[in-house]
Amino acid sequence: MICKITNRQFEITPAEIALCDRMGIPYPTTCREERLRTQLAGRNEWGLYPRKCDATGEKILSVYRPDSPFIVYKNEYWWGSAWDAVSYGRDIDFAKPFFQQFAELQKVVPREGTTVFNSTNCEYNHHIRESKNCYLNSLIARCEDVYYSYWVVGDKDIYDCLCTNKSTLCYWCGDINNGYGCIAVEESNNCSDCYFSFQLRGCDHCIFCTNLATKSYYIFNQKCTREEFESMKNKLFNGSYQTWTQSYEKFSEMKKQTPHRFMHSLNHENCTGDHIYNCKNCHDCYDSFNSEDCLNGLSYDSSKDVHNSYSAGWTGCEVIYGCTVMRGSQDCAFCTYCWYSSELRYCDSCVSCENCFGCIGLRHKKYCILNKQYSREEYENLVPRIIELMSRQGEWGEFFPPWLLPFAYNETAANDYMPLTEHEAVKLGYRWLTKNKKEYIPSTMANIPDNISEVSENITKEILACAHCSKNYKIIEKELKFYKTIGLPIPRLCPSCRNAMRFAAHNPCKLYKRSCAKCEAGIETTYVPDRPETVYCEKCYLETVY
Repeated sequence: MICKITNRQFEITPAEIALCDRMGIPYPTTCREERLRTQLAGRNEWGLYPRKCDATGEKILSVYRPDSPFIVYKNEYWWGSAWDAVSYGRDIDFAKPFFQQFAELQKVVPREGTTVFNSTNCEYNHHIRESKNCYLNSLIARCEDVYYSYWVVGDKDIYDCLCTNKSTLCYWCGDINNGYGCIAVEESNNCSDCYFSFQLRGCDHCIFCTNLATKSYYIFNQKCTREEFESMKNKLFNGSYQTWTQSYEKFSEMKKQTPHRFMHSLNHENCTGDHIYNCKNCHDCYDSFNSEDCLNGLSYDSSKDVHNSYSAGWTGCEVIYGCTVMRGSQDCAFCTYCWYSSELRYCDSCVSCENCFGCIGLRHKKYCILNKQYSREEYENLVPRIIELMSRQGEWGEFFPPWLLPFAYNETAANDYMPLTEHEAVKLGYRWLTKNKKEYIPSTMANIPDNISEVSENITKEILACAHCSKNYKIIEKELKFYKTIGLPIPRLCPSCRNAMRFAAHNPCKLYKRSCAKCEAGIETTYVPDRPETVYCEKCYLETVY
């Protein structure tokens, strides 16, 4: 097949053909990358804006800007019983394109302000649940005292981390599990008191180490005494920004010189992709857990037969195609933010629904089209006619187009995983959010001292400006205390640029064919062939490390 967006050839696998046939939907017309891009672009993961709840008039924080065309309710009101989305139902108009009618429904059905669930003191977060005292994070579950981090689960007292799990007292770590007291550690499991290290397993007290397993007190992969370790640690964490940047640059160069595992995954059978855990028969999948027979996607958990989707499961999903953020659902296609539902097509923000088509914000409903209630017989007669209408317009089988998505490209997860320039995004049909000049005023602090010991508590009252993008940011009291306790300098980048920097170190969600640098066997890996790293197949990597 030739992608209608990029004009590049792409493959449709037998498994994908079988699932499409099973669900009665057309085969894809765009390549896997562009499908994922559009799904990621439907989820705002960082932007928070002050606005009023359109029901109560209260001031709230929302993922929707005050100038957005949507009706927005605070979370408690949206989930309450004071309104019913069926009241916004309308007849299908067979003289108008379906997506146009869906867009008209979008403008009137109230939307949930943010996604903060069962959490305390966590208002300034995105997609957070069962957590406490967290600030400026996204994708957080069962955490406490977490700051400026993305996709962390079961963590406590961590700052500026990416994809960490069950970790405590960590800073600037990426893709670690069960870490304790780690700083600048990546792709590691079950480690404690490790710094500037990469691909460690079951290690403690390591500095500038790579590819070690069950080692204690090592520096540059050489055994050291406790005294030598403490001396090096004190030199690294002396509170100086210059020392931090030099150490991180040394760490980055060290990673280029060490063998990299072609696939960072554990306990998987017949899988391709990266960061796959306890999965079977999952191909071209990323950051996924406990799933089976899944294809082309990111963030699957406890799911089966999920294809071309972003964030499906986390309470289990089955038979899902082309969706964004699905929880506990079955037999759904081209939907967004639907929970505990079945047999949905082109629905958004529906909960505990079944047999609905083109609906928004419904709860506990069945046999609805564009939010209007029908009998089962009426519904089953209308759906084939709607599919015929969409087929004539080239809409049936396509995910919601960029112009129909509620957010600008640079507000969404797409800009994290698949960054574009404004020109590139607009060319593909996405909107772009221009800078708010109020967020780019000059810093009120002429110079930040190099050493944290010279920084007074008054810095929490200052407005700082990012050294990269000039966006303003602040230092909060808890954060300052952490830096002073550990011996870390004040960051010179805003949280957004720090997040982008960590994402740059996180491999893309795309496979490339290359050869193992040791045995020359063919491998599929997320390491682009022209990258400088040495990449080993699983057999050669294990022989080297163990």
